[in-house]
Amino acid sequence: MKNLKYDLPSSLVVYLVALPLCLGVALASGAPLLSGIISGIIGGVIVGFFSGSQTSVSGPAAGLATIVLASITELGGFEVFSVALLLAGVLQMAGGFFKGGMVANYIPSNVIKGLLAAIGILLILKQIPHALGYDIDHEDAFSFIQSNHENTFSHLFGSFSHYNIGSIAISFISVLLLFLWDKTALKKLKLFPASLAVVALSIGLNEIFRRYMPTLYIEGQHLVTIPSTGISELFKIKLPALSAFGNYNVWVVAFTLAIVASLETLLNLEAVDNIDPHKRESPPNKELIAQGLGNMLAGFFGGLPVTSVIVRSSVNIDAGAKTKLSSILHGLFLLISILTITSVLNLIPLAALAAILIMTGYKLAKGKLFKEMFQKGWNQFIPFMATILGILFTDLLIGVLIGLGVSIFYLLRSNFRNPFTIEKEVVYSDETIRIELPNQVSFLNKATIKSTLWSIPNNSKVILDASKTDYIDNDVLEIIKDFKEVIVPERNIKLNKIGLKKEYDLTEHIQFINVLDKKTQQQLTPDKILNLLKAGNNRFINGKWSKKEFKHQVDATSSGQYPMAVILSCIDSRITPEMVFDSNLGDLISIRVAGNIINNEIIGSMELSHKEIGTKLIVVKGHANCGAINAAIHGINEGYIALITQKIKPSIDKAIQLQNTKHSQNNLLEEACRLNIQNSLYEILKTSQYITEQIKEGKLGIVSAYYDTTTGNVSFGDLIASKEKLEEISINRK
Repeated sequence: MKNLKYDLPSSLVVYLVALPLCLGVALASGAPLLSGIISGIIGGVIVGFFSGSQTSVSGPAAGLATIVLASITELGGFEVFSVALLLAGVLQMAGGFFKGGMVANYIPSNVIKGLLAAIGILLILKQIPHALGYDIDHEDAFSFIQSNHENTFSHLFGSFSHYNIGSIAISFISVLLLFLWDKTALKKLKLFPASLAVVALSIGLNEIFRRYMPTLYIEGQHLVTIPSTGISELFKIKLPALSAFGNYNVWVVAFTLAIVASLETLLNLEAVDNIDPHKRESPPNKELIAQGLGNMLAGFFGGLPVTSVIVRSSVNIDAGAKTKLSSILHGLFLLISILTITSVLNLIPLAALAAILIMTGYKLAKGKLFKEMFQKGWNQFIPFMATILGILFTDLLIGVLIGLGVSIFYLLRSNFRNPFTIEKEVVYSDETIRIELPNQVSFLNKATIKSTLWSIPNNSKVILDASKTDYIDNDVLEIIKDFKEVIVPERNIKLNKIGLKKEYDLTEHIQFINVLDKKTQQQLTPDKILNLLKAGNNRFINGKWSKKEFKHQVDATSSGQYPMAVILSCIDSRITPEMVFDSNLGDLISIRVAGNIINNEIIGSMELSHKEIGTKLIVVKGHANCGAINAAIHGINEGYIALITQKIKPSIDKAIQLQNTKHSQNNLLEEACRLNIQNSLYEILKTSQYITEQIKEGKLGIVSAYYDTTTGNVSFGDLIASKEKLEEISINRK
């Protein structure tokens, strides 16, 4: 009951809006006026109780008014129509039990938002005449062509010549109050929301007009008109003609009502969840069962078809409802009011209710929504606008179907034009074409995939990756098979097919592996290797890692290794060289030691990697915030740690010297990290005559590298890969 302070006033507001709408839908449907009230009560109390939605409000369906009118005429009476409605309820319940509500999951958000915006625009267009005092009908049908042969716009423009000054005054003051309410301290009055204040104020204003300004007083058709009903009247309801169960036309109407009412409910339910401030998810199957029960009872007791209604639901949310208690209470108020206080309700000016609905419409169709949809691109904006225009110029259901059609067109267009991703990767010295198939590959993709495969140049390396694919149409499988068996051998193309499921009858096909072989290793130079490392690090920091077929790379490298570089780095867990440089198996020899220090064993390993294994580049890589260097700064020398920190100490001493002479803009730790990299590099050159000679001959290169642990970026120093570069280093060391 903690939400009663929110749900009670909300239910009153929804009740005040729903009451004339129930009568309007009944009038538009050619049914007894009381049938609209009956459906409002059932939709509020019964459907509200069994529904899983906390904010949806059900009632007589405006979108079904034309179908109801035609069905009553075709079946020969309202009592026979009631049988069709009862059967429709049974069919809806069956749809819910058999999980038919899953249809709601396939309604695009652009259509839902278009539905909401269109309802908002329609509310404004349909209620402006009432706000001006043009109250010749109370229809709530969202049809462009009305039963009186007018349309939305002719009815709107006609209202400008049939205005009522009193209605205009009340609607203007009501809109102003609604607009300013949330901007003042009045919004804290949870038990007395703005909409309820508008209704009370409008009755008071009209009473003032009656006493002091008779020319502004509004009466008659400008007020809510509810027929007086007693308990005895409720027992005079005509029950359905059960003998019509065998009538074929009754079953046709029943199926029509069940399908249309279910679609309208699911659409409105999605829309209501979309505007729910708490974004709660309503179970669609449970909703179909609740709506089916409601329509069974509506058919039995002489009501109209019931669906979730976006107008009432929007008003409910806008008034601050928290739970479905608001919907249930609004239904009880409908029952109580038609039995007791119709005379009081008939004092409410329609202009006040119009003002509430106009502001609700404004909130649903704000300019911000149109701007957001436009920024999302044409594939979102055009279906959104098609839904709006379709609803405005036809009716709710047809407009949504138009929006769905346009949305499906863009979906198919996108699927046809871009069924896969295609990238060209430069691996070592060769270019590889990677074609990655999406989750679903249908027959619509056949032409595009064929044209792409058939246009691949001769002598290319191609990877066809289906590892993310759950379904490939048989037509596409035949295209892939023809490409492999005919085009590949004719054009000397090397093809890898990976990720194909067993049920496709196409096994994986591997003709090449992107790992370094001896020939490619010998062709690489130190500067080319450095560029490959830079490109790999760029992919790493941008999240565009190259696809690795590690299983196949293990097989390919099992017989020998032909790495291109040896990396000396720290033991820090964040700087794994193979990941930082996005390398394949066998690309790198990694030597890791705390503080990337140098000793004879490490130099021996470097010499061996070049002389016997063929590496062409040595990378001395340190990193930011190095723990070993920080330990050396703080004088930690326990045990064997001293072997590390003593090697680092010269770099720290030089960093302190630079700090004291203000020749460094880095902090002490960063400066020491950078100097330690250079110190290790110089140590290698000073100690290893073999490495120095190989650099002079241009057979080997050495470079420093600094890894930023906050960004993942590796910045390299100048490549030393010639006699001239060595001489520059020698000069700089003097």
